[in-house]
Amino acid sequence: MRHILMISAALTALASGAQAQDAEVREVVVTGRAQQLYRTQEAQAGRLPTPPLDSSQAIQVINAELIADQGARDAQDLYRSISGVSFFSYAGVTARGFRQEEIFFDGLRGDPYAGFSVPQLFNVERVEFLKGPAGMLYGPGAPGGLFNYVTKKPDEAFSARVAAVVGTEARYGASAEVTGALPVEGVSGRLGAFYEEQNTPRVNARSEILILDGGLKIELPLGELNLQATHYDQNLPGNRLRGVPTNNLGEFLTDRRWNHNEPGDFLRLEASVVQASWAAQVGDSLTLNAAVRYTEGLETQKYHEPFGLRDTNGDGVFDTSLRQYRDQIRDQSNWSAGANLIWAFDLAGVESRLLAGADWFTNELAFESRGVNGTLAVSPTAPTPLSLFNPVYGVTPISSYRLPAYTLSLTESDRAGGYLLYEATVGNLIGTVGARYDSFKDVSGAASFEDDALTWRAGLVYRVRPDVSIYGQWAQSFEPQGASSQTPLAGGPFAPTEGEMFEAGLKSELMGGRLQGSAAVYHITRTNILQADPRGDVGGDGTNDLLAFGEITSKGAEFDLAADITADWVLTASYAYNDTRITADNGRTAITNSVGDRFANAPEHTVGFWTRYQFPDLGLAVALGGDYVDVRRSMSDQKVRPYLVFDASIIYTRGPWRALVRIDNLTDEVYAASGFIDRTGHFPGDPRSVFLELSRRW
Repeated sequence: MRHILMISAALTALASGAQAQDAEVREVVVTGRAQQLYRTQEAQAGRLPTPPLDSSQAIQVINAELIADQGARDAQDLYRSISGVSFFSYAGVTARGFRQEEIFFDGLRGDPYAGFSVPQLFNVERVEFLKGPAGMLYGPGAPGGLFNYVTKKPDEAFSARVAAVVGTEARYGASAEVTGALPVEGVSGRLGAFYEEQNTPRVNARSEILILDGGLKIELPLGELNLQATHYDQNLPGNRLRGVPTNNLGEFLTDRRWNHNEPGDFLRLEASVVQASWAAQVGDSLTLNAAVRYTEGLETQKYHEPFGLRDTNGDGVFDTSLRQYRDQIRDQSNWSAGANLIWAFDLAGVESRLLAGADWFTNELAFESRGVNGTLAVSPTAPTPLSLFNPVYGVTPISSYRLPAYTLSLTESDRAGGYLLYEATVGNLIGTVGARYDSFKDVSGAASFEDDALTWRAGLVYRVRPDVSIYGQWAQSFEPQGASSQTPLAGGPFAPTEGEMFEAGLKSELMGGRLQGSAAVYHITRTNILQADPRGDVGGDGTNDLLAFGEITSKGAEFDLAADITADWVLTASYAYNDTRITADNGRTAITNSVGDRFANAPEHTVGFWTRYQFPDLGLAVALGGDYVDVRRSMSDQKVRPYLVFDASIIYTRGPWRALVRIDNLTDEVYAASGFIDRTGHFPGDPRSVFLELSRRW
């Protein structure tokens, strides 16, 4: 409540200070909405700003307008709008068949959410997803793609927004943000604050989120300097959440609100980020930019982990979960920096652009942990078992647990890379070729490993006509093996895992941009994957050996559409087909996340859509979204049932005022968003919820 009072005071001061600039605000009805409302014509993720029809890269952008229309609060609200992407766990997704957890902010590494917290969208202007291997541009990463979150920056033009929200699950909150020129020549500022609290669907679980964000933009004699600082505070009682147990048919064994955590359990994340970025245009031919980012975060987790299911009455049905108590502290800090030069020039009559860049990243993580296992019998010094059907919490106080001393592990990672990309345009033909060199070093305890890698990318675009292009690209990626796996006792060191992709597609902006579409087919091969050596301890040195022998092949097709059905009716839709299989292994041991010859949480078919119809004379718009994810397998080879859920928004605008009613899971579908392992179950999708957000702009 104190956060609400603080933000309310700020809103009052903001509103009174803005009255002099409060001119009449009228709703503007936009025509060509598919082009102007939901699509961004350039993306930072490609590093070389290029209109979509001229690019051989597949990048999907979720901009501020779509985020606002959907009432999206965090990244999970957006996956339906990105073909080939579905939920895996926490901040991780399945992208083109591969588990993907790589997140960038403004083109730099340094994720303040630390993997177990989902990125929030309050201070995010847009979300970009670069599909396929991005090794040539970004260095180490999974071959399915990467997310780039573009944060909000100050603007010279004054604008302000205040909002309050109330909803089901005891939800309430407020936010405020203001930007504009400051009384110093060439300086603009931005301030933002967001607070929201609610019960989350699982028993004992709540969410309390505070984000404070500020920035300065300074016009320099050469270029523009942006300074930003952000503080994140996420308090999640009754977390870290695992799933709800299911049978092998994917049916929940108990209520989807069941929680393995005690009321006193929690996940707490406190993180701070400071960032400076500079960009300059030198004449008509040279563009320069550079940025540096520092992130520090402390994540504390005290929670009960499901540790095994038991049938206590012998009726053949699991009715009890054993539990383990885990006390974990992750203290992390990192630096990230990058610089780019783009030079446009004429080379023997060929219109050319050259991208040259370098980046560097270093991360230090101190991980302290301890825990104690429970048994099936009630113990005064350990976690008690928990019934799936009639859970009783607090039987043994956590303060009575017999916990050992903390164990400490230290990990340090260093990454550095440089790259060149050349683009040539000859008539309707646009070709690109690029290369990147990376060096990397990982230290984990006494284990240390360093190596380097060279990755390539090439692409070709042909403009069939001004509103249609066809493209093809070839790209590589790599991922260093874990430092703890590199010990010579296990057969190391091992070369990085490698990825290679071939992709071809078509892009269009027909009917003056009112009908935009893209289609792509791709083939990705991932090789050099570590597996356990079926021979065990080959050298008799007390350590089981590993083999860098494994191959995964992902094949698929994706289709995206944004269309003005009428002047007031817009539709966005996406469909993806994917077939990811193991095409080589050692014949004896499983590859991580594999289920037979397939992969966990990798659906063959996904469909998503969002459609909005507006009534301009009434200031009213209604929107409906749908998300279909095909059947999958969990990591324990349990069925994860397909699901189809619908969400809706009602938006009323009158002058500077806006009211948004958001309804999630319109039909209250009971479903699993993804699977995990059998002892922890499947992650349940949220039941129906509703909230009202009232906002005013100046």
